[in-house]
Amino acid sequence: MPLPTPTLRTARLRLRPFADSDAGVLFALHSSARILRYWDSPPWRDPERAARFVAACRRMAEEGTGARVAVDRFSDGAFLGWCGLVRWNPEYRSASLGYCFDDAAWGQGYATEAARALLGWAFATLDLNRVQAETDTRNVASARVLEKLGFVREGTLREDCVVAGEVSDSWVFGLLRRDWRRSGDQESAGTPASS
Repeated sequence: MPLPTPTLRTARLRLRPFADSDAGVLFALHSSARILRYWDSPPWRDPERAARFVAACRRMAEEGTGARVAVDRFSDGAFLGWCGLVRWNPEYRSASLGYCFDDAAWGQGYATEAARALLGWAFATLDLNRVQAETDTRNVASARVLEKLGFVREGTLREDCVVAGEVSDSWVFGLLRRDWRRSGDQESAGTPASS
């Protein structure tokens, strides 16, 4: 069953489905070793990876397994990164959150704002009970984003990634519907916007 990718608006951001024209900015984002320092795969070297990423986002929507959105700054339309909910399981009422933002956007609250909007949409639309996220234990900034959103660190996956020969651990975070409601985040989530 298809799951249409939402277009959402926050105070500073617009979250929207990916377009073919995003391939260039996506490649720039995912080819940066600095941005992907704590990622679970190496930086892209082939520009065609960006087109495959956009196609995978569309396929995910068509198959109803998740939603991944481009994040633009509303004031000037600048592409900042992306945020997504993948592995949506209607039976278990669960999904996994992920995001990637350009280093020029770091430290300004954009990842938190975008993820909050997408989570608000997902809790309202998908009847989620649980959202999971993982981050490299060295990526303290990403862990802070998750904690601001109400995620609780639930454990450590020891030596679960090997990227470029470097072994690393990951933290597992979980956010439950009841904690989302209690935190009041749903009130500050994004609102649907017209394309």
